[in-house]
Amino acid sequence: MVKNTLELDKACRTDAEVSAGIRARLPEIAEQIIKDCIDTDAFSHVEYEPLTTEGYVSEIIDKFREILFPGYYEKEKLDPANLKYGMGQSVSQLYDLLSENITHHIRHDCFKYHQSCKDCEELGQKIALDVLSSVPALRRILATDVQAAFDGDPAAKGYDEIIFCYPGIYAITVYRVAHEISKHGVPMLPRIMTEHAHRETGIDIHPGAQIGERFAIDHGTGIVIGETTEIGRNVRVYQGVTLGALSLPKDAGKKLRGKKRHPTIEDDVIIYSGATILGGQTIIGARSVIGGNVWITGSVPADTTVLLENPKLVYKSNRSKIAIQEAG
Repeated sequence: MVKNTLELDKACRTDAEVSAGIRARLPEIAEQIIKDCIDTDAFSHVEYEPLTTEGYVSEIIDKFREILFPGYYEKEKLDPANLKYGMGQSVSQLYDLLSENITHHIRHDCFKYHQSCKDCEELGQKIALDVLSSVPALRRILATDVQAAFDGDPAAKGYDEIIFCYPGIYAITVYRVAHEISKHGVPMLPRIMTEHAHRETGIDIHPGAQIGERFAIDHGTGIVIGETTEIGRNVRVYQGVTLGALSLPKDAGKKLRGKKRHPTIEDDVIIYSGATILGGQTIIGARSVIGGNVWITGSVPADTTVLLENPKLVYKSNRSKIAIQEAG
């Protein structure tokens, strides 16, 4: 028994020595990585002015949802007696988060592109105030989105279910906030917000898109809405729809940046699952219906239905194959 204990102790010490020897290489590896961060063209952001982290973005989105849908997402109970206090706290906390992160992004661009001083901190605070001032208007348009989702979905049992459970409402909420921030020229933060929603829901809406009221996303997974897309009011889009750009040349970034590359969808249009609509000159006229899995690169007149012809289905009996297998 003593011998076994001694052998075990020796083995453990040997393992510890081997592990220590391996770990001893870590400082050298860390030095190589540090040197690579400084001396190569590979991307890094080692600056005194930080950028927004994923944690901050998630917190900003959560705070906006608390304010846009009071009583739904707070950790504490919200009732008429504490509404003023609770909302005041949420608005104050969101202002601090928003102004700080907007300032980081403005200052980052100032340093990176050698821009003239914009009084970044003051500008960040003013933009944060302007964005928060738009909350009542955002609440009203989001109410139309919730109503449109309810009106078009017989599976919906009520508005609470839509607000809590529908990924389309999450994606639209984040988009509408990010779009409001982008209107003030804030770099990158709006895009980080909508990409966060993209990862959460599978719905990719660029914050630069223009989307009217009563916008409904049904299911939603795989939807892509490009930067220069224009969508009118009362439009419904199903899963897998792409509102994108035509095939782009290699130097597209330089040639087409800032130009309209994505389609225009007029009022009261329905676009069914899997449809692909491409091109900045493409207009889908009002009250049109775009069927599933169609591919469109040209304009569609108003009051038009676009459908694929029914595919030819081939039915083959497996009985003869089964009979051969049974005989064998």
